[in-house]
Amino acid sequence: MGSNASLEHQPLQGAALVLGTIALSLATFMNVLDTSIANVSLPAIAGDLGVSPNQGTWVITSFGVANAISVPLTGWLAQRFGAVRLFTTSVLLFVLTSWLCGFAPSLAMLVFFRVLQGLVAGPMIPLSQTLLMSSYPKAKVGMALAMWSMTTLVAPVVGPLLGGWISDNVSWPWIFYINIPVGLAAAAATWAIYRKRETQTRKLPIDTVGLALLVLWVGSLQVMLDKGKELDWFHSGQIVALAIAAAVGFVVFLIWELTEAHPVVDLRLFKGRNFSLGAMTLAIAYCLFFGNVVLLPLWLQQYMGYTATAAGMALAPVGLLAIVLSPVVGRQMARIDARWLTTLAFVIFALVLWMRSDFTPQADQWTILWPTIVQGAAVACFFIPLMGITLSGLSADRLPAASGLSNFARITAGSFGTSIATTLWDDRATLHHAHLVERMGNVGDLALADAMAKLGAAGLSPDQIAAQLSRMIDQQAFTRAADDVFFGSAFLFLVLIGLVWFTRPARAPAAPGVEAG
Repeated sequence: MGSNASLEHQPLQGAALVLGTIALSLATFMNVLDTSIANVSLPAIAGDLGVSPNQGTWVITSFGVANAISVPLTGWLAQRFGAVRLFTTSVLLFVLTSWLCGFAPSLAMLVFFRVLQGLVAGPMIPLSQTLLMSSYPKAKVGMALAMWSMTTLVAPVVGPLLGGWISDNVSWPWIFYINIPVGLAAAAATWAIYRKRETQTRKLPIDTVGLALLVLWVGSLQVMLDKGKELDWFHSGQIVALAIAAAVGFVVFLIWELTEAHPVVDLRLFKGRNFSLGAMTLAIAYCLFFGNVVLLPLWLQQYMGYTATAAGMALAPVGLLAIVLSPVVGRQMARIDARWLTTLAFVIFALVLWMRSDFTPQADQWTILWPTIVQGAAVACFFIPLMGITLSGLSADRLPAASGLSNFARITAGSFGTSIATTLWDDRATLHHAHLVERMGNVGDLALADAMAKLGAAGLSPDQIAAQLSRMIDQQAFTRAADDVFFGSAFLFLVLIGLVWFTRPARAPAAPGVEAG
């Protein structure tokens, strides 16, 4: 998304090429890692800061929304300040905000610093691609991007493992502090190698009104989704105000961006069938995918007795098949209709979520692990083909804007998915809890008396027996609620297959700008 001037430089060679590739990949790795490392650490963060784990999901959504808002600005900023200068500054500011996140004394401050971290992170991924492409001969650009994409697949695997281990064995602030040495090394190496390969700069007007409207409607909608459950939705004046702000802001944003000469988001791209349907499918699918990725470790830690490390182990295998199969899928993109690959991905996602919808409180670790391993195949067939469909048929000068807009939609949808999944989980659990208590009363006092007698025989006091029964009902209710979310998500993945087949065939490989995280 930076200026194409960077591509006019001669390719790097020898040690400079190796070091440059490592530096750019490290920065990308650090960025993508921060989207997943906090997932398994939420209970630890929430407990330490004195809030509920559901409130703790703001730590994830705040970063995602801020990141999504800043991505469309990358092209303008790169042309204004230069891709190398912007990338290096972005990495250094990411290090600073990571340090601030670790020092946050309250949830409000942590969310504020995560917003700052998301805002400064926006240019890192698209510019790392731009600079990497300028480092290699044209014949090897595809291989370079394949190597780069591996970092975006490895990071989500390492994130839960690393986050879990740090939360259990050190303390949660270190999930942010580990960015400091990595970021400083990446920034220093990038500046040393690329500072003489700066892109051309020129002054361009910025669509400040469009940007303000973007922040208004996306921010209002996200806060509404996050606070809705807590404030009893539309019975709250605050939620009503947020809903009105989001709706009005969105309508005015659409009108402004479609009439602005230099829009911050080029909505005219949606005139293309493949882009509009592809971006919509990608956003909905990622909303489902990311919502379930956040929900699973919350359930495991709160109601299955898993430590953060064990929950990370249950999530990590998703990357195994993804890492193995992604290069294969990339090679097959020129020969196989991308719609078939995307269909395969959605069928596998639906199968995985259907398997999870049968989880019970008695599920062993292998039962939980197996669907996660299978899901790796879906991840490999998901991002690259669907981005190929979305960007197909666009002229080269429109690819940066198209990539930025589709990634904006995807990242924003991921943040919404977190809020929607956790809210539905909580609502369904309340319903199941009421049904379980009602059923226990309907069965008669004999079954209840028998259960209490067994707990009493184990040496528990009446208060302990009551607490144990309440915990068992909660565990059943929240497990069934998670199963409901998994099953509903599986159904929606199957529905999305129909949407994919309304697009035109696209056999070209995904263009630069694809992000696998």
